[in-house]
Amino acid sequence: MDNHQKKGGSVALILIVLIVLACVLILPGIYRKYLKANTNIDSKTYLYIPTNATYQQVLDSIDKHQLLKDKKTFLNLAQDREYSSKIKSGKYPFKKGMNNRQILNMLIAGNQEPVQVGFRNIRLKENFAATAAKKLEFDSTSLINLIDSVDFIKNYGFTKDNIYTLFIPNSYEMYWNISAKDFFERMNKEYEKFWTDERRNKAKEIDLSPQEVTVLASIVDSEALMDKEMPTIAGLYLNRLKRGIKLEADPTVIFANNDFSIRRVLNKQLRKDSPYNTYLYKGLPPGPIMMPSIAAIDAVLNHENHNYIYMCAKEDFSGYHNFADNLKDHLANAKRFQQALNERNIKK
Repeated sequence: MDNHQKKGGSVALILIVLIVLACVLILPGIYRKYLKANTNIDSKTYLYIPTNATYQQVLDSIDKHQLLKDKKTFLNLAQDREYSSKIKSGKYPFKKGMNNRQILNMLIAGNQEPVQVGFRNIRLKENFAATAAKKLEFDSTSLINLIDSVDFIKNYGFTKDNIYTLFIPNSYEMYWNISAKDFFERMNKEYEKFWTDERRNKAKEIDLSPQEVTVLASIVDSEALMDKEMPTIAGLYLNRLKRGIKLEADPTVIFANNDFSIRRVLNKQLRKDSPYNTYLYKGLPPGPIMMPSIAAIDAVLNHENHNYIYMCAKEDFSGYHNFADNLKDHLANAKRFQQALNERNIKK
């Protein structure tokens, strides 16, 4: 009986020793593979994985930015997790102290970090597309092609002239790998969200469509250096529209001439034949001359009621305007401003 006990005790001891040895030999490998911090960075760094990227392209990008301390343990776990068949595009944040398990959980789940895309006061579609493309994966050409596609934009109720009114200036959160088409769809949803029943009803009260409100707002925004003047300027242009008077807005002339360096509009520029030149054509131009701010759009919808039909920049160059309801007062205001321009030798 004693011999059996001794034999059993020896077997147990051997098993314990083997288990301890196994732990000593195996656990460090498991720790390094799964739990040991493996990022080679001191602050948050982003890994951008393009749409349809291959496994090798992902690895090359990791190498390029030197994101990992021990690539071998990462590759071992990536193979175990079959990551090569589970690649998801996006912008992924690598943080100091992350281990292989955390990294692969993030990549496989597609837990990317969204980006903020903001825009306002942009004149041309090319500049707008470039602004969006700087923050997102798609290139500017793909967005311009959609904006220029008559067949595409008519599905949203817009024309090639007024499509720019779709984009409401703001800051939007979205994912880096959004496609140009999905970006456009997102902007349409934001447009519908912005144009509430209250705003649409206010537009109807002044006999303008949402697109026309935005076109007028683009002129108001271009004229106003001070937001507090926007409702006054909006009321002035609405008065001219109601009376059938040409808007005669200098910013439309500058846009028509495609020369945004103009500081003093000259007679030769006033003669530029363009539907955007409101010195030549009555009513609103066919589209906006810039991407107006929300403040400018709301200024049109909540315009001041007054009798002004003329305005001229103040001669003190404060950014404010002198307003008039008759030509005599306006000419006096204009004369003072012209004299101030001459004194400062501003010729064009």
